Amino acid sequence: MKRVYSGIRATGRLHLGNYFGAVKGMLELQSKYDCIFSVVDLHTITVPYDPKTLKDSVRNVLLDYLAAGLNPEKCKLEIQSKVPQHTELAYYLSTIYPVSRLEDLPTYKEKKAQYPKYVNMGLLYYSVLMAADILLYKAELVPVGIDQEPHLEVAREIARKFNSMFGDTFPEPVRFKTPGEYVPSLSGKGKMSKSVEGSYINLTDDVSVIKQKLAKVPTDSGKTGGDLPKEGGVASLFALLKLFEMENEYEKFEKDYKDKKIQYSLLKEALSNRIYETLFEIREKRKEFEGNSELVDAIIKESVEQCLKEAAKTISEVRQKMGL
Repeated sequence: MKRVYSGIRATGRLHLGNYFGAVKGMLELQSKYDCIFSVVDLHTITVPYDPKTLKDSVRNVLLDYLAAGLNPEKCKLEIQSKVPQHTELAYYLSTIYPVSRLEDLPTYKEKKAQYPKYVNMGLLYYSVLMAADILLYKAELVPVGIDQEPHLEVAREIARKFNSMFGDTFPEPVRFKTPGEYVPSLSGKGKMSKSVEGSYINLTDDVSVIKQKLAKVPTDSGKTGGDLPKEGGVASLFALLKLFEMENEYEKFEKDYKDKKIQYSLLKEALSNRIYETLFEIREKRKEFEGNSELVDAIIKESVEQCLKEAAKTISEVRQKMGL
């Protein structure tokens, strides 16, 4: 059975971008393959964060995983920092990979620009640690958004390099694509991101919050006409209509746009209600898990113990092959 691995950083509760870009893929894969889904808290600390709230952030992602439908009977749920072999393997892999290649990665450049006073070795090392996360479990499929493809290419390059130097050890992982692999920001600029305030809708937002957030999406006068824009707030709204399978509404509002009579307030109202209805079950399940901490703790404890056993096998093999 193929192994699947994916992780989400502990930078806040999961939002629609996480759900469509990663979690929906996880849900599809957990019934077919051997899956490990992680909260990658070691990646979280490469950018400014609050150590006082980090554990709560990790817990929130785990609760969102469970609420969204990840089933501990079908997959393992991991907290990255509780499996020290991640960092051990990352160091071994770093000895065979060039620094210059890491410096050229778009995400590294983006984070340097975003946090010019917080450019650290961990940030540069991000892709090597991500490769170690995946290769530690010899995963073949990785359900992540298209923006993570450069990092996956690093993982493939490292796997090829290690295999050529020390013998066949690691598969070359590929990305499992989902229909919502790129969810645009509510601001109309870039993708939905937890690190950009006002760009996202959380899975646990109630209808009033969803309406408030959509109300702030920038639009035009409604008298523009012509083809739908490819970027900006209007493009983001229509992209969400598609993601939430609102085909009839999409066609209606598209026609209204072309006829220069679109009413964005009606579009936002319809979209808010659909988002709220779609996420209702997730919010209710999350409340159940929030009220049963002992069950959540037991799930994580058992999953991490299983992950530690798998990780130990890989590290033992790597150390032997590298002559350690």
